[in-house]
Amino acid sequence: MWEKELKAAIEAGLIAKEKIMEIYHGSFAVEIKEDNSPVTLADKTADKIIREYLHKAFPDYAFLTEESEDSRERLSNDYVWIVDPVDGTKDFVARDGGFTTNIALCYKHEIVVGVVVVPVTGEYYYASKNEGAYYVNPKGEITRIHVNDKLDDLTVLRSVFHFNEKEQEIISRHQDKIKHIEKFGSSLKPCRIAQGLAEITYRMSAGTKEWDTAACDIIVKEAGGLFVEPDGKSLTYNREDVYNRKGYIVVNRKENILL
Repeated sequence: MWEKELKAAIEAGLIAKEKIMEIYHGSFAVEIKEDNSPVTLADKTADKIIREYLHKAFPDYAFLTEESEDSRERLSNDYVWIVDPVDGTKDFVARDGGFTTNIALCYKHEIVVGVVVVPVTGEYYYASKNEGAYYVNPKGEITRIHVNDKLDDLTVLRSVFHFNEKEQEIISRHQDKIKHIEKFGSSLKPCRIAQGLAEITYRMSAGTKEWDTAACDIIVKEAGGLFVEPDGKSLTYNREDVYNRKGYIVVNRKENILL
């Protein structure tokens, strides 16, 4: 049902990737936004590329993106593109490769298309509602992905820059099951869980927004995992308040939520 939108989202992400990497390999200034988060020319340029590409293909769809002014008109539109042109700008600035480009389509408050591009490697992940989740390697080879079914000897993925004491306390409390901790930036964490390479990631803070989670949310779910708030409810999208104020948990199995 969403083939055209998925194809356009992948194409927009791959086009933006080229410009992102051009800036990444050069010199760039870093600005600090009002919310104390960094922004670079890569964020702004990729945002413009993606918005223009998708608007041309779907002129009636609204937008919610990190680097453009939010319009409340989107709240009355059933179709909303939710975009984070560079998810993990701190990783981009640190040049550690741990950033992604996230593009999602929301239909009536539910994500129906998600694309996560990893610019440094050229790999990407995608999913659409009821059609499964897929990984594309740097050679362009496509593999359908699934979460694993592990219930012990678990690997938790923590943020490089946003790890907090509450998350550490949960992990420490469950050392009998959680045996490995790995650091990854951006939407790489949920995507790795979708790929079966880890089992848990916690974000027990209010700092993320819809564009941080929308694309990887459907990828995880279509791979058989859970992407939920701490109370177990799914996240909704195209909200007036774009913050994910309750935080979220991504797991391969509900038994591994471990709160």
